[in-house]
Amino acid sequence: MSQDWDAGRLDSDLEGVAFDTLAVRAGQHRTPEGEHGDAMFLTSSYVFRTAADAAARFSGEVAGNVYSRYTNPTVRAFEERIAALEGAEQAVATATGMAAILSVVMSLCSAGDHILVSRSVFGSTISLFEKYFKRFGVQVDYVPLAELSGWDAAIKPNTRLLFVESPSNPLAELVDIAALAEIAHAKGAMLVVDNCFCTPALQQPLKLGADIVVHSATKFIDGQGRCMGGVVAGRAELMKEIVGFLRTAGPTLSPFNAWIFLKGLETLNLRMRAHCASAQALAEWLEQQDGVEKVHYAGLKSHPQHALAQRQQRGFGAVVSFEVRGGKEGAWRFIDATRLISITANLGDSKTTITHPSTTSHGRLAPQERAAAGIHDSLIRIAVGLEDVADLQADLARGLAAL
Repeated sequence: MSQDWDAGRLDSDLEGVAFDTLAVRAGQHRTPEGEHGDAMFLTSSYVFRTAADAAARFSGEVAGNVYSRYTNPTVRAFEERIAALEGAEQAVATATGMAAILSVVMSLCSAGDHILVSRSVFGSTISLFEKYFKRFGVQVDYVPLAELSGWDAAIKPNTRLLFVESPSNPLAELVDIAALAEIAHAKGAMLVVDNCFCTPALQQPLKLGADIVVHSATKFIDGQGRCMGGVVAGRAELMKEIVGFLRTAGPTLSPFNAWIFLKGLETLNLRMRAHCASAQALAEWLEQQDGVEKVHYAGLKSHPQHALAQRQQRGFGAVVSFEVRGGKEGAWRFIDATRLISITANLGDSKTTITHPSTTSHGRLAPQERAAAGIHDSLIRIAVGLEDVADLQADLARGLAAL
């Protein structure tokens, strides 16, 4: 792109526009070609006008692309769009959601620092903290997600980060994000929120006081189970450190995947409304069925944090978990009897998925760790897609008949 190029009227004026408009248009900077769709820059490197131009770019004296390990126009468009939707100063895209968590800790923590993590997090997240971060001298302790007094009591003088999923995977537990942020800040720590289940369409943790938001873009941001990616968003001073880590270590998002995620964001709000409506209907139906012992969904009045979910979220999400009669054997019979829903551990897809958490996503945890996290052998998780809800209900009825 010519340095003299001025997009002028070709770029959209987004001052004061609403969420849905940002989801469609934020981050797009048109090239001299005048393209209407988001451009895809499939290049590993960039050319410079002169040796002096190259030196200025590499030193950071002049802004511009250097190498796609850490700067790419398509990836940058995705980052700017996520930042706009989350209300962040800056976002940084990564190769996966787990790479997003890795980048936060490696960029902002050192040996001897202490991190508090909710017990109610994804199994791979626990493995990352337990098997790898601890190996390099980072201290890690776990706290029940909803117990604010427990968080307050567990913070140490060297506590650097508090890390939570809210809602959690797979039990849809919540924490009062604003209250937890106050606790963290009062003792000099930062709050990191995994916002994967809600997406910015349903919840904006930064506006509630969190310092950093992370996502697995593989899930609802893509929305169709096509690509892997992650993203971190927050204040520019913090994101600068994460950019430095990506520049060196390289857990970078590919331009093609960034382009897919840009397309996913265009329909994010519409999809999340549909996901939520179907999940609510199925949760209410499951709660009335013989053979279902408990349903975990914040949209239900029976959920202990229903009022909190109403206050800090704009919807209850697409993930419904429930416990069935018969333990592991009963859960497996239920899953195997379905004929429409996909048996897979992924979520956030237009296709509804079903899985047995204690032997898949949380299967690498020790039995006592699963018990502490509330992951029972009788638990089934469904991530509700965009199919007709009556067809999904009929398929779940096949599972119930097998109990």
